[in-house]
Amino acid sequence: MFVDYWEYFVDYWFEKSYLEIIRTFWYFFILELPRFLLFDFIIVVSVILNRQNLRRRYQKARKLLWAEMPLISVIVPGKNEGKHLYKLVNSLKEQTYFNYELIVVDDGSDDETPLIGRDLEKNGYIDKFVRNDVRGGKASAANLALRYTNGKYIVHLDADTSFDRDSIENILLPFYFGENIGAVGGNIKVRNAEDSFCSTLQAIEYLNTISMGRIVSTELGIYRIISGAFGAFRTDVIKRLGGWDIGPGLDGDITVKFRKLGYKIHFEPKAVGLTNAPTNFPTLSKQRLRWSKSLIRFRIRKHSDIYIPGKNFNLLNFISFIENVTYDVILNFLWWFYILDIVINNMRMLAIIIPLKVFMYMIMDFVQFTLILMISERWKKEIKLYLYLPAMVFYNSYYMRFIRTMAYFKEIFWFSSYKDPWNPAKTSIKAFRNKL
Repeated sequence: MFVDYWEYFVDYWFEKSYLEIIRTFWYFFILELPRFLLFDFIIVVSVILNRQNLRRRYQKARKLLWAEMPLISVIVPGKNEGKHLYKLVNSLKEQTYFNYELIVVDDGSDDETPLIGRDLEKNGYIDKFVRNDVRGGKASAANLALRYTNGKYIVHLDADTSFDRDSIENILLPFYFGENIGAVGGNIKVRNAEDSFCSTLQAIEYLNTISMGRIVSTELGIYRIISGAFGAFRTDVIKRLGGWDIGPGLDGDITVKFRKLGYKIHFEPKAVGLTNAPTNFPTLSKQRLRWSKSLIRFRIRKHSDIYIPGKNFNLLNFISFIENVTYDVILNFLWWFYILDIVINNMRMLAIIIPLKVFMYMIMDFVQFTLILMISERWKKEIKLYLYLPAMVFYNSYYMRFIRTMAYFKEIFWFSSYKDPWNPAKTSIKAFRNKL
């Protein structure tokens, strides 16, 4: 039976014309192959060919950084993060760049965080520990930290993030590239990739969407979100903006506000931060529902002026938004039409077409992952993730697409991001009233 099926599979591929194959798999060939493979290939080739120029650029920036050696303010807002603080302190102590102040804000924790934080401050491990007695949300905590900052640059971290020894130094270097760079995003990778099947798939996803995807978007000038887990900002610009707006989605929101002021946003692949990913799918689903709702809230509602010629209009900002909304929202809905099209027009051939579709996506994933490893600083460790690539077809094309679709419907019709328990109700109500 397997032999017969394989013969049908091969016959379908060679008997159909190119146009018939493209007609059946139009979504893959026209929309996804160029986006997820063509641009990646061009950028990787460009990076490899320009390694000498890039090396000289970094050497020049490093000399300028160390000649000035500015004070930087590392801020860590969060709730119930006491268990991570000692590891964070040790990770920062091992950094090659050491001229920093560490400010930790406890946002209404109900565990031992206040005791741990004050003890670390008393013993000189933390420069400033402050506490919100009543939880105000992550943006509120970050703004409280902002009051105490003295550094030229702010590095915003999550407490559970750890780093390569030169990560802080590397995230500062782009500010010395001689360009109008206002903020720099770090390269977030999954630390607990081996904890579960769920976290392993996220390790691959982070390499695709962050390590590779943000290199591409930076080169195209449309990089649009600096992760709150590891990002650096010019302090004067942050204060000019009045800090972070309250409510969820603060990472993407502050990045857009920087872009609106005319500053460039840079992704730095050499500034590696490691974070723990959810180890089970229910927790992951809640996280991604929240992330996906933010796209509707900020890209379509709050910053809708990006689409209209006026004082905030900028061609690259416009392209960045259009690309994001088109591929992540419009084409997400179009994919369901694509599946319906396959089912309706190829009912008798589904047993051949569906496996063939999966096979093509697997090939694309393998090629894309190979490109990622070609420019990764820890490819020897990440190469074993090849074994899990076949599962990424189902993770990305079905599971994640279903999560995003749910999130978009909930946010478009019911504004559900304002009801998310991740953010305090009082700040969500205020954000809703002020259209934040």
